[in-house]
Amino acid sequence: MALDGYVEYKRREFCKDVKCPVQLELNNQTEGSPEYERTRKKCSTGCLFSTWQFHHWLIEKGYLILKPKGSAET
Repeated sequence: MALDGYVEYKRREFCKDVKCPVQLELNNQTEGSPEYERTRKKCSTGCLFSTWQFHHWLIEKGYLILKPKGSAET
């Protein structure tokens, strides 16, 4: 749910922008195919980028990270 006047992060926007080699493979495959799912699994088990890189990319691109008031503290 985007706030009025804002846009939400689109899935794999970071991966596409930094030209992740795994994302480049996915771009050449049919979404949902067995080959696509095998390649996609690389992301969940061994991403080539760090959380720090992703976080700083978000900041550089002007994204805000929001949390509703009253939600559980972590």
